[in-house]
Amino acid sequence: MTITEFYDKIQKYAPIELSEKLCKKDGLYDNSGIIINAGEKEFTGAAFMLDLTLSGVEFADRNGCNLIVTHHPAIYSPIKSVDANSAIGKCIALGITVVSMHLNLDCACRGTDYYFAKGLGGDNQLIAEDFGKKTGYGRLFAIKKSKLGELKERYKAEFNTERLEVYGNAERDINKIASFCGAGLDDGAIAAAEDFGADLIVSADIKHHDLLAATEKGFAVMNFTHYASENYGMKKICETFAKENKNEKIIFFGNAVLA
Repeated sequence: MTITEFYDKIQKYAPIELSEKLCKKDGLYDNSGIIINAGEKEFTGAAFMLDLTLSGVEFADRNGCNLIVTHHPAIYSPIKSVDANSAIGKCIALGITVVSMHLNLDCACRGTDYYFAKGLGGDNQLIAEDFGKKTGYGRLFAIKKSKLGELKERYKAEFNTERLEVYGNAERDINKIASFCGAGLDDGAIAAAEDFGADLIVSADIKHHDLLAATEKGFAVMNFTHYASENYGMKKICETFAKENKNEKIIFFGNAVLA
């Protein structure tokens, strides 16, 4: 199998068109796809990771992987130069191709947003911003009625994080949840949660004015770190690719400092 053939599998899982749809609809910017093209060669392995970091590149090289798959774009804004000792410089020197699946993976049928909701207990999910074919951004779902404080402890364990901020009475009953992985809480997300009748909104990197707006409307709010909300799903997606490609080396790199 070549790197291009493996990239085609990634494209099928999370088509780049999903990123284009979200960007066009919400006026966003993205840079997903092949970020560093080291040329057509036989696939020796893929290292999945949330971000392209120097330690991640070293991990991929140490394990014989000539492809890195990230969620966050390895290059997001235009750059003027590349340092040989940077993560990008090392990939170029080592001949490692880098593919980033950002908003397209958020919106994929079994993408980061899906798995964020799944980890929160969302077995039967509706999509807030629905693109059809079970794709889109934002998830709406019901859970077995639980206390807010109980959910906090459950989610800290499930997502392996201590950095979880909760706004609301710990004894409040929660039955319906609206979740948005990454920094996804905005006016549109709050409106979707309101239409659904959610008790709790869950997201990450929540801005003060959005937190204020949500709590003023009576929602309980959980604020994850950006890393915790998306690394969970990225690991699940890596496991999926590993199961579907049993004869190939497909491994995951996590950043313990940010967990």
